[in-house]
Amino acid sequence: MNPKLATIEPSLIRALNAKKRPTSIDLGLGEPTLMPQQRFIDAAARQTSELGMKYTLNAGDVELRALIAQRYAYPGMAEARNVCITNGSQEAMYVAMKTLLDPARDEVLVIEPAYPAYGKIAQLEGITVRSVGMPASTGFQYDADAIVAALTPATRLIVIGSPANPTGRVISRAAVKSLTAALLARGGEPVWVLDDELYRELTYVDDAGSIAASYPYTIAINGLSKSNALTGMRIGWTISPAPLCDQLTQVHAWVTTSASTFGQRVARAILSEPGAISEQAAWYRTQRAAVLEVLRGSGLTYVEPDGAFYVCVRLPHGTDSLAAALRLVDEYDVVTVPGRTFGNTLEGWLRLSWVAPIDAFREGLARIASAALV
Repeated sequence: MNPKLATIEPSLIRALNAKKRPTSIDLGLGEPTLMPQQRFIDAAARQTSELGMKYTLNAGDVELRALIAQRYAYPGMAEARNVCITNGSQEAMYVAMKTLLDPARDEVLVIEPAYPAYGKIAQLEGITVRSVGMPASTGFQYDADAIVAALTPATRLIVIGSPANPTGRVISRAAVKSLTAALLARGGEPVWVLDDELYRELTYVDDAGSIAASYPYTIAINGLSKSNALTGMRIGWTISPAPLCDQLTQVHAWVTTSASTFGQRVARAILSEPGAISEQAAWYRTQRAAVLEVLRGSGLTYVEPDGAFYVCVRLPHGTDSLAAALRLVDEYDVVTVPGRTFGNTLEGWLRLSWVAPIDAFREGLARIASAALV
């Protein structure tokens, strides 16, 4: 067996979810509760009945890739040749690291709190992982100066999520401008940025910056799992400069040949209809407003989310987040995710998903607030 597997902690998110009972209030797994828009699945089914289910090109359906590139229109990356369709955004993460990084010399810098797969994928590949934490004292806001100060001569890739899983924070326009200027001013080999935009369509604030729109050495990854309630369809993508996209596609082809043809047809139907990719965002905005009202009356300390569908709440000082999450699911029948899952910066906090019905969220929050988690 690969000895690196023994050094990588299994997913705490899945472990806590496995303890869920039929009666549980689920504030854990990051999965939309909305149903997919059926008209796009029906359109893909009609096309499949006419054309069958053959492979697409390794990089994916050309029309779909063009639609994605045109939607985001990042400078120098607005054509089909800049897009590779992957099996979800997580394969996109893996392919990006596999393509860019030499385990013998390169390091990846993860901005925490962060989705745990970033570091675990790098570990599996034998790549040195370093992290820099955005402190709780600033509400986990992205600090460009702190990110730049954490770079070393070996740093080849920075990984950042905006909106972030778990905090819901976005990187501001000013922070993007500052980070871009600092990275471009560095000499030698460029530092790349892996910009995880999976929750981009679920952004609720005006001051959201875009690294891919500003910094030329960016790989933007995204998909339809969260925006359109299609987690199981496994359609994601990378957007990158064309020469790099060719190399990403080569690695993607060896990993999985091509993404699902049916899934790509659903995606093409969505991207072909103006506004459809962000159609469900209206529900999340309404839900967020209700969630914030409940939080304000809870007595808990929390970070107001700029995007995504999570909120982080602080535990009493000195409380172990894993012990708290285990007690909540075992004794209070509430599924949460311990902050330590997302790095040391979030220890002492819980991540709550707020896609459950608002009454269930309210009851879950009440149980958390009433628990003596010390």
